[in-house]
Order: sequence, then structure tokens, then C-alpha cells
Amino acid sequence: MPRRHLRVKGAAEAPLRAALRALRGELGVPDVFPLQVLVEAEHAAKSPRLPSYDATDIPLFTIDPPTSTDLDQAMHLSRRPGSGSGPGGYRVRYAIADVAAFVTPGSALDAEAHRRVTTLYFPDGKVPLHPACLSEGAASLLPAHTCPAVLWTLDLDADGRTESVDVRRALVRSRAKLDYAGVQQEIDAGTAEEPLALLKEIGQRRERLEVERGGISLNIPEQEITERTDTVNSTVDTVNSTYELTYRAPLPADGWNAQISLLTGMAAAELMLAHGTGVLRTLPAAPDGAVGRLRRTAKALRIDWPHHVSYARLIRSLDPHDPRHAAFLLECTTLLRGAHYTPFRDGSLPDITTHSAVAAPYAHCTAPLRRLVDRYASEICLAAAADTPTPDWVLAAFDTLPDEMAGGTRLAGRVERECVDIVEAALLKDRVGEVFEGCVVDVEEDQLTVGTVQLESPAVVGRVVGAPGSPLPLGERLRVRLTQAEPGAAKVRFAPA
Repeated sequence: MPRRHLRVKGAAEAPLRAALRALRGELGVPDVFPLQVLVEAEHAAKSPRLPSYDATDIPLFTIDPPTSTDLDQAMHLSRRPGSGSGPGGYRVRYAIADVAAFVTPGSALDAEAHRRVTTLYFPDGKVPLHPACLSEGAASLLPAHTCPAVLWTLDLDADGRTESVDVRRALVRSRAKLDYAGVQQEIDAGTAEEPLALLKEIGQRRERLEVERGGISLNIPEQEITERTDTVNSTVDTVNSTYELTYRAPLPADGWNAQISLLTGMAAAELMLAHGTGVLRTLPAAPDGAVGRLRRTAKALRIDWPHHVSYARLIRSLDPHDPRHAAFLLECTTLLRGAHYTPFRDGSLPDITTHSAVAAPYAHCTAPLRRLVDRYASEICLAAAADTPTPDWVLAAFDTLPDEMAGGTRLAGRVERECVDIVEAALLKDRVGEVFEGCVVDVEEDQLTVGTVQLESPAVVGRVVGAPGSPLPLGERLRVRLTQAEPGAAKVRFAPA
């Protein structure tokens, strides 16, 4: 399920930040690493296990948000000549941070990673999976920094379909750290050099293949909460803090970059299935009635959804800059709940091998600095490509890894939900009593007067409680009055106006 991006800007002692600090304490989120873990990490950063294959001649580049320093992936894109009169294709070289080169199985550093499972993202910062000397230093694919990586080479045909896959350990050296806005600007202006310009060409071909197979990519807008402090009385230094909500809609370059990661995850899954051992990311098809409910929500939000248009094609037609479309896209994430990590071994394949949103077998393998399972997936793929047995330390984790990842995913989900509640309460804390236009997107089955309303603008979701004996109109528009909003004390609550 895509993460709903939330960032906050403002003074460190603002009420919103205080509420976020309290949330960390309530959830028991660790604020520091144990001393032994830090000692091991510092030692590993200075003496990683280095591969013999040198690929530092490949001019790799990374694409991440401008402030990111935990860089998991770097890429280089090139054309492949055709054979005879046939069309050429593409070569994607994708380097993934080799965390196993730094983390020894059974060490304190390894145990701490299993305790944390995933990097947790709060609006005002993150709680990392690994110490910063690794995740933002020695193991990160920072520019002008030679480091070990798991290097994928994926050869594609002229339509972007995978023809061959190779994966091996290699020394790599990224040449440039790019950001999405800069990449988009260069590509649109026609000034991008070919390895970067091909991101659009390959990305669009992969997007067309995604549509063909019925896959879904949601362009979820990024919500940015900005604190504004106004001086009320300069004599006594009295100030009021208010919050504003702005959006950053994903750029096309975001989607093209995501397609390279998806391409690699699908290749990893196919390697695992052929190897007979692996950990897939699986998602069953949406339950009956889920799409029907979305159709009612689309109608209430005045989004035209002809019956002959598939859900996947509708999603691609939406503009995340439009508040109604943004609200609908956020509601669409409900169809992506229920994903699992599914291990298998010795050729005994699981009953479900596909991820319904990807519409193909898929595995998480491209973010090992931020997600525990990816380190294991890389080891399985390396063994599969070399036709060697899967390492014992990987197989030993199969009994516990799915539950660990499930627990970490639940915690990350709770962090997101609680942060959304806090941020939305901060946004609306001065607007209690106001009336908003909204849409009822959920109603409790055993209590039809209680449900969830999604505002058209701002894109806020909150609990709505109607009068006894007056069921809420699921999927229909409803004017609601804000009854409470206080960050850290109460969630946003509404009542029919």
C-alpha cells in the first residue's frame, strides 16, 4: 500500500511537533541505537565485505527527494542495438545497496534490524532501520562514493519487455544525485543526456505494459503541512500558530522511476519462482463489492467513470492536482490492503504467487536500507542467478521473517494513521464549527450512523457521527460540521450539518 506522504515545517516546540514526540513515546518507537549496535556499525562501515567484480566504470545516477541521503538504488539506462533488421531494445543496470556486505547474520546489528524491521516515517523526521553511518554513509549509494552493491542487468526488447536478467555483487560508484523536479525539467526541456532521457522512454513503455496486464499505480499527492506563526500582541510577544495544507502532486518522472523498481521486483520474483525458493510480496484480488463502493464514491465526487472503463484505466486518467481526484486517489488505497510476505522453499510454490496491483509475481528487493526483507530477497536472487544453494542464514529466517515484516508493516501503518490524525487536527484546530463539503466513504456495518467522511477540500478524512435513526449515505455527498480537532488530544470529528 502506498505511503501517504506527510511533511511538516515549523518551530521545534510547536504543538504539532510536541504531539508527534508524544506519539513516538506511546508507540515505543526507539529513539537511539544501543551502543553495541553503533560500535558494530562503525566497524562495518570501515571494513565491509567487498566483491571482486568492479563495475565502477558504469556512470550510475540516483533519483531521490533533494534531502534524502539513504540512497538504496542507482541506475544507468542505455540502448541495445537490434539484430539484423530487427529493432533494438534497452539495457537497464540497477544497483541496489548491498546491506549484507555490512551486516553479519547473528550480530547485534542484525538483531537490531530484526527488531526495527523497517524505517518509520514521521512528518518531522524518520526512525531508521540501520545506524546513519551505514544507511546515510558507507552503504548508501551517494555520489562519488565507491561501495558494494547488488547489480541488476535487465535487457529489454523494443516494447520494454524483459528478455534476460543478470544479478551479481559489484563495486559501484554513482556519478550524480538527481531529484525528481530537476529530472522532469531536464527531460521536458530536451537537455537530458541519453541515460537520463531514456527514463521517460522506458518508463512509458513499462507503463503501457502495466495497463495491458491490468496493473495499478496510484499517484498519491504529497501533503505538506506548513506552520505559520502570527504575532497577535508584539508588546507581550503573544503569537498564534496556524497551519496550511499544500500539495505536491507526483511528477511523471516519479512514475517512470517507480517503473524501474517494479521491473526489478518482478524480475526478482521470477528468479525466485524458477529457483524454487523465495519471499514474494503477494496481494489477493480486491473483495467483492470493493470496486462497487469506489464507483459510488466516484459518483459522489463527480468523477465520470463509464462502465466500459476499467479501474486501472480510470486511475491513469485522474489528475492529482484536482482536489476531487486527490480525494478519490486516497480512497483507492483501500483496494491495496491485505498484502503479505509469502515465503516458499524447495520447489513448493504458494497458492498465491501474484500481487494483484502489480498484476504479476512481485518481490520487495530494491530498498534494503529501509526494509529488512529486501536484504534476504537479494541473497535469494544472487543464489538463483548463480545456480547455488540459498544461504543457510536466509533459510533460517523463513519461519520468523513473515511475522516480523507483518508486525513492522502494522506499526508503520499505525504510525501513518496516527500522524495523519495529528496533522489533520493541527490543520483544522481553528476551524471547529465550520461546515465543509464532503463524501461519505465508509459506514460501519453494525452502526449505520457512524462512518468516515472525506472532505473535498482540504483533503482530510475524519469520523462522522449522525443522529440516531438517520443512516449515513454511503458514497454520497454530505455537508458536515467540524465538531472537534486538537492535535495530541483528539482526532478530527464531524457531524452532519
